[in-house]
Amino acid sequence: AAEHTIKTWGRKGTSNGIMGVWGEFVSVDYDICVADGGCIEACPVGVYEWFDTPGNPASDKKPLMSKEPDCIFCLACEGVCPPQAIKIFEQK
Repeated sequence: AAEHTIKTWGRKGTSNGIMGVWGEFVSVDYDICVADGGCIEACPVGVYEWFDTPGNPASDKKPLMSKEPDCIFCLACEGVCPPQAIKIFEQK
């Protein structure tokens, strides 16, 4: 399988202090993500996995949409996210 490149917006430098929004159609705002893992548990196709974010003021790990192309647009992750950090943009 081809490696998926995750697009980012608003990231400041290479530290995890300000991470911005990651993902093209499965988008997570890492600056408001509370990393409770709800999205990882809710996703029926395993789009997310934990990745380390040392230095982030909110948490030292975040859910990464490493299998973003597998998204079936069910919106389960968006619905369980307490701070509404996830936005899904369905691809036509």
